[in-house]
Amino acid sequence: MKYYALLVSLTILLFSCTENSKQINVKNIQELNTAIKKAVPGDEIVLADGIWKNVQVDFYGLGTAEKPITLRAQTSGKVYIEGESYIHLGGKYLNIKGFYFRNGYTPNSAVIRYMIGKDSVAFNCRVTNTVIEGFTKPDRLLSDHWIEFYGKNNQLDHCYISGKSNDGETIRVFFTGNKHINTHHQIVNNYFGPRPRKGGPRGETVRVGDSKTRVSPGFVNVSNNYFEACNGEVEIISDKTNFNSYKNNIFYKCEGSLVLRHGSYAIVDGNIFIGDDDSDFYGGIRVVNSGHWITNNYFYKINGAKFRAPLAVMNGIPMTPLNRYLQVSDVVIAYNTWVDCKSTWQIGVGQNLESADVLPPSEIRSAPPIRSIIANNLIYNSKVDKTPILNHSSMDGILFKNNLIDNNGSQYSKYNVLQNGVVKIKKINNWLYAPVNVQNKPLNEVFLGYDFDKIQNDIFGASRIETNSIGAINNLSAAEKFKINKKNYGPDWFKTEKEAVEPTILTASSAEGDLAKKIMQAADGDIIELTDKLYTVKTSLKIDKNITLRSKNKAELLFTGKSDAVGFQMYPKGTIKLENLMLKGENGKHAFGPLKENMGSAYNLFIENCTIKDFDYVLKATKGSFADSLNFKATSIKNCKNGIELAADVRGDYNAEMVTFNQCTFENVQNNVINFFRDGYDESTIGGYLTVTNSYFVNCGKSEKSNILIKTRGIINLLLNGNTFKNNSITSVAVLWGEKNNHHANNTLVNSGKIKVEEQQKLKILY
Repeated sequence: MKYYALLVSLTILLFSCTENSKQINVKNIQELNTAIKKAVPGDEIVLADGIWKNVQVDFYGLGTAEKPITLRAQTSGKVYIEGESYIHLGGKYLNIKGFYFRNGYTPNSAVIRYMIGKDSVAFNCRVTNTVIEGFTKPDRLLSDHWIEFYGKNNQLDHCYISGKSNDGETIRVFFTGNKHINTHHQIVNNYFGPRPRKGGPRGETVRVGDSKTRVSPGFVNVSNNYFEACNGEVEIISDKTNFNSYKNNIFYKCEGSLVLRHGSYAIVDGNIFIGDDDSDFYGGIRVVNSGHWITNNYFYKINGAKFRAPLAVMNGIPMTPLNRYLQVSDVVIAYNTWVDCKSTWQIGVGQNLESADVLPPSEIRSAPPIRSIIANNLIYNSKVDKTPILNHSSMDGILFKNNLIDNNGSQYSKYNVLQNGVVKIKKINNWLYAPVNVQNKPLNEVFLGYDFDKIQNDIFGASRIETNSIGAINNLSAAEKFKINKKNYGPDWFKTEKEAVEPTILTASSAEGDLAKKIMQAADGDIIELTDKLYTVKTSLKIDKNITLRSKNKAELLFTGKSDAVGFQMYPKGTIKLENLMLKGENGKHAFGPLKENMGSAYNLFIENCTIKDFDYVLKATKGSFADSLNFKATSIKNCKNGIELAADVRGDYNAEMVTFNQCTFENVQNNVINFFRDGYDESTIGGYLTVTNSYFVNCGKSEKSNILIKTRGIINLLLNGNTFKNNSITSVAVLWGEKNNHHANNTLVNSGKIKVEEQQKLKILY
């Protein structure tokens, strides 16, 4: 009888659970909101496959650890959230999974936020198996975050996030009170796809806290993620609270660094940084503040300098304000490996005593690292690096122990902090090189510092307890077994690799409207050949994809129509490649120009072997517009009122990243021959880039009020090399910022003023 009663009780309990926990299928926003209001622990709210447009979801519920409330797609990847949409969470134990955000943007501060309002914070909630791709605001200067963390114990995992081009970090973790500290948030197993260059600050992929939270405990875990081409700005990850962990992440060709900016006591372990010789902007780890343990990290061909150095240990500011740089102290950097990197260790980065006359005392980074250890690290170079260490300040506060360099047979003795040795290395794949397990006295002699016994495994999990060696890799066989499996990152249903498509070659005749028609019909990447001699273009050509126009007989495009109109109207993500063409303007036309508003993504120009003449402007930027690459090669620009005008933005942003002129001719350009401008001083932003080489400037600048031919105020990187300037009606060819990366060489100046170098330039502080 007793067993019968127990059986009846269990049956009733099971029936009760089944009765209370249910799947609720919804087909529209009204049904969804009703389901959310009625949801109880264990419920699954299932959104029907299809496009959900302009849905703004406040998902509030009180689930339990055993019975979370779930909001999911009917089929993962088949519920498309578009338009002005978001999902915000509040409550406890809520799950979101399987959605695809595309073709839209959030109308407020976040796409996904772990908080609905101040009284509806999320705890123990999870977002998984979801994609946010290109869900960027139409105006590049409007700020938002795609994901905002609040509360405690929330998780983002197995998501794909890519394409944010407007202002603001992709992920921001907030610490705004005692319910938002000691958070233990988990950001794990995600795939962070390309974030394009932004052209200014506030373009991090992950930011944990801010300067006001630098003394707060975070305990955020950012681990086992894949970062690909996260190029938004110089900081990929910005750490600004304490006790956070960054472990086992892969950074593949990212033009930035993992930056320990304001936080202290971070664990940075087992990360892989993969670069290449195709860019000098790939970064490693930048160290600020106190108490970090940086161990078992591997770096391949990281070629960035200073702020993007493979290892950048910064100088601090004495008595620093909260938002500036605390002196590096009590940091351990041990058991790391650098292979074929440039100037691998850069110590005292940011030292700027020379700028004391143009900066306030609160900006002078004069405090070198103290009470820190760099030990048991390996530098291996297949080609000689003459400067594997750059000391910008003082290294007296760092204890260097048992660090080994194999510099391809070249002995390096400067500073007496590296031991020279020969390391037998095996190439495992295109980026991974591991020491062969042989008896090698310098490699096997490790320094046992305080608490070093807690570093018990190498980067691939091999034990360091019984046998140990210098560098990130302690066991060859473990390294040989390691493979990067991209399926471990992001949703299981989403393909991160885009299939290559062969371009179609179209032919456009000079018949009225045919060229515009072919551009509209062309797919991304297609080529349009111009076979006639003269094309009269009466309306702007819309460029909203990647298109090549080319001709064999240098076809002429004559742009007519109303004044101030644009020949090639550049839209977000538009790329135009012109080859062997002549462009001629009438009635004050602009050859190229971005939209006046809603330029949420970058455009590109690649102009080769062309002639551009008789325009009011060759290119005039608009506020909020941004070109990733403006590349002119073997091109003649003549008889234009204005040349390249890139001076529309303020607040530290600028209108282009990579601007290049090679083998070009500028003739009779009256104003703004090249005007590339960045407003204000922010040392964390290290662009843009202007390169002018082997070019010819003649009879230019006749109406230039500034008396400067090439204007570059505030631009960090500049090279003038091998150019000829003749009979230009100006006082200065250029005014270079000597303290920054501005250089000139091998230029010929005839009746064209001088190239002036101002070592220090006083600009307004942006923060």
